[in-house]
Amino acid sequence: MGEEVVVLDTRVSMFGMRVRIALAEKGVQYEYKEQDLQNKSQMLLQMNPIHKKIPVLIHNGKPICESIIIVEYIDEVWKDKAPLLSSDPYQRAQDRFWTDFIDKKVYDDGKRIWTKKGNEIEVAKKDFINTLKQLEERLGEKPYFGGDKFEFVDLALIPYYTWFYAYEVIGNFKVEAECPKFIAWAERCKQIENVSKSLADEKVVYDFVVALRKRFGLE
Repeated sequence: MGEEVVVLDTRVSMFGMRVRIALAEKGVQYEYKEQDLQNKSQMLLQMNPIHKKIPVLIHNGKPICESIIIVEYIDEVWKDKAPLLSSDPYQRAQDRFWTDFIDKKVYDDGKRIWTKKGNEIEVAKKDFINTLKQLEERLGEKPYFGGDKFEFVDLALIPYYTWFYAYEVIGNFKVEAECPKFIAWAERCKQIENVSKSLADEKVVYDFVVALRKRFGLE
């Protein structure tokens, strides 16, 4: 059966990177359509009329929105490859909890670093490091959040790492000095081919963030 898979995305989107990693892990071929979020395409507005955001997965003409929902959909539809989510209901619940934590805490703390000035950045940096320390505690001595193999929480979190360089330059700090175990985990993930080829370049992300700061009058 022929399948049409299209991804509406932007290269620097941490949420879009999740979708690209999941598709790569499942070996799914797809057409990528880069989106200009300052001039949203009619396709994007049509396929995600509620939020008008990327990423959007279009599978045989049907849109699926919101990155984690898309990843779970990919996991359910393409079952011939190793699952991303555990088959155990309790473990799935735990993974969803930590993914929600990532999207609320890592995202918000990181965003505050690059959208603020002065002392507000200092406060955001402390919160960001504290959040990463909580994730380090969750990781424990395991190589991945999924245990011995890269799974759902790892996939949800690793795209954020591509934004760390921008946070560090703007905030004038080094994550590794405070959270070496987290950085070791991230570098381990980047050794996985499906991950490395799906992530945006950190310098490209930095240029994107600097352009946004200038637009917002923060530079």
